[in-house]
Amino acid sequence: MNLTVQKLANLKIENQKHKVEIHKVFSTLKKKKPKELDELAQALHLSVFEQIDCLSCANCCKSLGPRITDLDISRLSKQLRMKPSEFISQYLLIDEDQDYVFKSMPCPFLLSDNYCMVYENRPKACREYPHTDRKRFYQLLTITEKNLETCPAVMDISKAIVQHFS
Repeated sequence: MNLTVQKLANLKIENQKHKVEIHKVFSTLKKKKPKELDELAQALHLSVFEQIDCLSCANCCKSLGPRITDLDISRLSKQLRMKPSEFISQYLLIDEDQDYVFKSMPCPFLLSDNYCMVYENRPKACREYPHTDRKRFYQLLTITEKNLETCPAVMDISKAIVQHFS
């Protein structure tokens, strides 16, 4: 079994095991905003993604509905040679936050081999996921906790952050 597939299979157990400890440390980090957090998160992000192959997982593409911006709509409709209004009608709906999201999951552009049909023009939320290499990482700790349920890489990065700050 591929390492990433194995990690994905164990993710629910890992989440139950580490969720409380991660939440406790992340709550402290949100308040303290340690200067070394960004550098640590970015280093961990690089290290973890050397080990994890997103194409063997694609759980984010199968289960998360990214926010689709007007710029995303413009790029995607152009790639698909559709009018933006046709793209919206065919693929999107407005959610409870009044944001565009895909009508259904998995992502309509996810291919059977886990490659993305629109990779070069994928939505901004997809390009930035799982947000573990961004600056001011303390601002993203809440979404990182939520992403523990979806992404094995986020779990590995979060456990390493907890270990560092404990």
